[in-house]
Amino acid sequence: MTAEDPHRRSKPRLWDTDWLILRALSKAVERAISDSIARSERLLDFGCGSMPYRSTVERLGAEYLGADFNGGMLQISPEGSLPVADKSVDAVLSVQVLEHVRDLDRYLGEASRVLKDDGVLLLSTHGTWLFHPHPEDHRRWTRTGLVVDVEARGFAVENIVGLVGPLATTTMIRLTGYAHFLRRVPILGRFVAGLFAATMNVRGLIEDCLTPSTLIQDNSCIYMIRCRKACT
Repeated sequence: MTAEDPHRRSKPRLWDTDWLILRALSKAVERAISDSIARSERLLDFGCGSMPYRSTVERLGAEYLGADFNGGMLQISPEGSLPVADKSVDAVLSVQVLEHVRDLDRYLGEASRVLKDDGVLLLSTHGTWLFHPHPEDHRRWTRTGLVVDVEARGFAVENIVGLVGPLATTTMIRLTGYAHFLRRVPILGRFVAGLFAATMNVRGLIEDCLTPSTLIQDNSCIYMIRCRKACT
C-alpha cells in the first residue's frame, strides 16, 4: 500500500486499489486513538509519514507530535533515536511502520523509553501483504508472533484486532496487479483501472462480510494492537 496523501490514507476512495484495506485501517486507528487519548495528553506518531491522523488527535484536544526521518515535526536520528525526553508522552502511535524496521529492539525500546509508566502503544502492521520496500520491507506476522515479539520488548498486549480476512486479501492482491497493468493503457487506462478497482473493492467487502470472524482474526492482512508498558 502506498498512500502518501494524508487525506487518501485516512479517507480512501472506492476507486483506490487499497480502499478496502485503508478503510478498515483508518477506522481501527481512529477508534484506538479516541479510546486511548484524553484532552491535553501527548501522542507521538513514531514514523508519521504525511501525518494522516494528526487531525484526529487534535480534534480530541490532545497534543500531536509527528516523528520521522524526513519530514514530520521531530527528526528521528539515523540510529533511530527520538529527540524526546524519557517518560514524556502518554501514547505512541505506530501505523504500518514495524514491517519496515530493521532493529525491533531499538524501535520498540525508544517507544517504551518515551512513554510514561501508564502510557499506551497503538500499533498496526502487516499480517499478509505484498512486498513493499519504502525504503525497506523486512517482516510479516502471525497473530501469535506479533504478540510474542511486542511482549518480548517490554509491553503487555491488551487487545489485538485483525483487519481484512484472507479471501478479501487475495482479491486485493489481484486488484493491485491488474490495476498496475491497466493504468499503463493509453487514454482510458486510468479510468478503466479506477472502475475495476471499485468493482473489486466491493467484491472484497462482500467477501469479508461472508468470512467467519475467527478466520479473519487468525489470517489477517493487518493487525492492530493496543498495549501498555509492562510492569518492571
